[in-house]
Amino acid sequence: MIALKKQRELTLTAAPSAGRPLHLSAASGLVCLGSAMYVVADDELHLGVFSTKDDRPGQLVLLFDGALPDEKVARKRHKPDLEALTSLPAFEGFPHGALLAVGSGSRPNRRRGALLALDLSGAITGAARGLDCSAILAPLADVFAEVNIEGAVVVGDELRLFQRGNKQHPDNAIIRYPLAAVIDVVTGTRADALRPMTIDRFDLGHVDGVPLCFTDATALPGGDVVFSAVAEDTDDAFNDGACVGAAIGIVGNDGQLRFVRRLDRPYKIEGIHAELDGNRLDLLAVTDADDPDMAAALYAATIAI
Repeated sequence: MIALKKQRELTLTAAPSAGRPLHLSAASGLVCLGSAMYVVADDELHLGVFSTKDDRPGQLVLLFDGALPDEKVARKRHKPDLEALTSLPAFEGFPHGALLAVGSGSRPNRRRGALLALDLSGAITGAARGLDCSAILAPLADVFAEVNIEGAVVVGDELRLFQRGNKQHPDNAIIRYPLAAVIDVVTGTRADALRPMTIDRFDLGHVDGVPLCFTDATALPGGDVVFSAVAEDTDDAFNDGACVGAAIGIVGNDGQLRFVRRLDRPYKIEGIHAELDGNRLDLLAVTDADDPDMAAALYAATIAI
């Protein structure tokens, strides 16, 4: 089993809005660029920016105007549910690339996204641009009983989205798109439906009868992808449940499942970053506390592969 070591809690210099705590609680996507660690939270309208060098409180970058209700049920109903975060290479108007945040697509109001330009050092520059990702996410309703996109990675000239299953529909999948077509969507030059090139489904195993299901992913050099997965005891893509297990694994660039390794404790990992050093894989992961009063945490581990 993989043992994670807690590094810090995701505390903030300022609350996202009046009455909200000074931390992120529902960390759901992670990208590390240089000394910056970017964390998207599925119950906020902001992106968290933290340092990988120290544990100082992070800062927030606004993704969407407006405000979400404070009451938990109402907030869950209205939130954009940003679950996936990835970095895009340079393209027209974005000479140093961009961060792309994508909603889960599990409801029509969860098909939003955000685009943030990066500078040469990988820092965010300028204001976020809100996106309508319906051209990508809406067609998936024809494929999956419940759409629930939890991860996104760029591998070469492809964008790969990770569909998360649940107990009722344990339908984990990697969905591949031409990156050029995705950039046409996010830049507004294409609005018609974007169909996947391929969809590959995966059985990640079970913990106490609950299926392990994708929660995030990050790419390695050569095209292999490291993913996180949790066994959450819920029958749908909307309601939370108890996390009874978690795992980290690798899918090769050829689409084959290399391995799935359990974590020693059922951390609800929803964001992951990995760096490869020979046969050593250095991991960072962030958690979703499922409780606004509890701070999400950053964990680290090193494994041999």
